Amino acid sequence: MWSSENAGKLLDFNAELELWTRAGHIKIKLDKKVDIRRLDKLIAWAVLNA
Repeated sequence: MWSSENAGKLLDFNAELELWTRAGHIKIKLDKKVDIRRLDKLIAWAVLNA
């Protein structure tokens, strides 16, 4: 399972990606410049086409 969050406009300066795997919970903070939606589509493609 995974969750993604866009960087906000005012006080939220980074995007976040959370992954829940058999190995555990992983939370990654990404720079505001990262295209989180593109990364989200890549993960969805990898999960759904496996």
